[in-house]
Amino acid sequence: MRVGLKLGVGLAAAMVTAAGCASPLASSSQDDLRRSVLESARRDLAEASEYPEVRQTERADPSVPDRLPPRVLDELNRMAGPEAYLDMGAALPPGTQDLLGRPQQTVSLDLQRAVRTAVGRNLDIEFARLEPAIGESNVVQANAAFDWVFFQNLEWANTDNQAQAQTAFFSAFDARQTLTSTTGLQKALTSGGAITLEQQLSYIDNYTIEGTEFTPDPAFDLTLRAQLDQPLLRDFGSDFALAQVRLNRNAERDSIAGLRATLLDTILNTEVAYWDLWQAHRNVLIIRELLGRGETVRDQVEERRIIDATPAQIADATARVEDRKRLLLEAENNLRAASDQLKLLINDPQLDVGTELVLLPLDNAVDEAIFFSKIDALSNAIGKRPEVQQAILSMDNTAINQDVAQNQRLPQLDLRAEIRYNALEDGFDETYAEAFDGELIDYLVGMFYEQPIGNRAAEAEFRQRRLERMQAGISYRNTIRNVVFEVERALDDVVTFYRLVEQTRDARLAATEVLRALLVE
Repeated sequence: MRVGLKLGVGLAAAMVTAAGCASPLASSSQDDLRRSVLESARRDLAEASEYPEVRQTERADPSVPDRLPPRVLDELNRMAGPEAYLDMGAALPPGTQDLLGRPQQTVSLDLQRAVRTAVGRNLDIEFARLEPAIGESNVVQANAAFDWVFFQNLEWANTDNQAQAQTAFFSAFDARQTLTSTTGLQKALTSGGAITLEQQLSYIDNYTIEGTEFTPDPAFDLTLRAQLDQPLLRDFGSDFALAQVRLNRNAERDSIAGLRATLLDTILNTEVAYWDLWQAHRNVLIIRELLGRGETVRDQVEERRIIDATPAQIADATARVEDRKRLLLEAENNLRAASDQLKLLINDPQLDVGTELVLLPLDNAVDEAIFFSKIDALSNAIGKRPEVQQAILSMDNTAINQDVAQNQRLPQLDLRAEIRYNALEDGFDETYAEAFDGELIDYLVGMFYEQPIGNRAAEAEFRQRRLERMQAGISYRNTIRNVVFEVERALDDVVTFYRLVEQTRDARLAATEVLRALLVE
């Protein structure tokens, strides 16, 4: 009895110890991954790190506004500057009808409301918000593979067989009824093995005719069993057993990064759509003003027909007016299209894309200098861009798959250790008492070996996983290069467009000065 208890305790200890074992093949995949990530980032940040100072966008000095008297500058802005279109009334001319034949209605919208509504109601964001929850469920599902599993089987059997007779005058029969209940617990271990705790209780009632009597009859047959199955080479270790948990956790992180990417893209697209609407609105106002001036010039030329205006000049003035009417129709259509695009992005129930309301912008563009540091911009982009994080997760996934494939190259060598406590009595209580006394104990220890000749399937899969990991490394480096390229282009655009705003303003003022001189003349 004492020997049985000691072996039982030893088997239980082995089960607990096996649950925390790691793979016998120590892999340096994670160290290689970190080195690859750091080295790629270091190369792309090397030059920018030498100039960490913060810069400010600058413009050429002096500009045209600095060379003009304030009175003249105010007059030029009233003639053709942004202030010239502030008091033009409705964006669409009176009498404009929507698709339902009603007078066209408009509603004003500021940028803050547009972005806030898009973040809260955009359908792409709502779809992406569900992905992390799905990923979390998959992680729980993968971890659930290591939960305890309760099982119970109930079986009834009626046996009625003819047995060999000892004399020629009597027939012997083996007739019995058996009711067997099997109850237990099973648990997969993070070492790759599994433990089973099982109780099997049978009630046996014999009805043997012309045969030997059974004692006890009826009887209770009880077996209490504890079993450990543990791979020692292939399928061994937490690196293999927890691979799916790690893959599912990476999938959850990938979905979170995807949600961040969707949020950033939606905010960017909303801002772009808002300023496209602003541009379309300004184009309508400008072309309406040009049309009004063209009609004035046409009428003036018509009145000079009897003085000095030629038919060609009158026809040219009329053609310009008709062409500007065409441009105005196109600009109004572009305004409605920009309005629908913004409504599609923000998904506001009060401004649904199916309504005939035309959105008009409330905010104006801001012209201010921008302070930036190239190294800060690159560091933030590499460290926080969702696609970079997704590329790192992809590298980690391929490293996990490679470790699993490397484990599968090993031979199959499994250990099975089992201990059974047995009892057979005519009473229920007596049966359990005998089992716990430990008088009848069975022990089993087995080793099972298997190795495919050539092992071609495992070797081919390992080569495939290794090549996939190389692809993931190349994809990561390409992602870093694309991010650096986008940041470089964005900074160049910021610097260039800041100067271009001033240069375009100077060109407008110079052209307006020509117009003012002609009017004076």
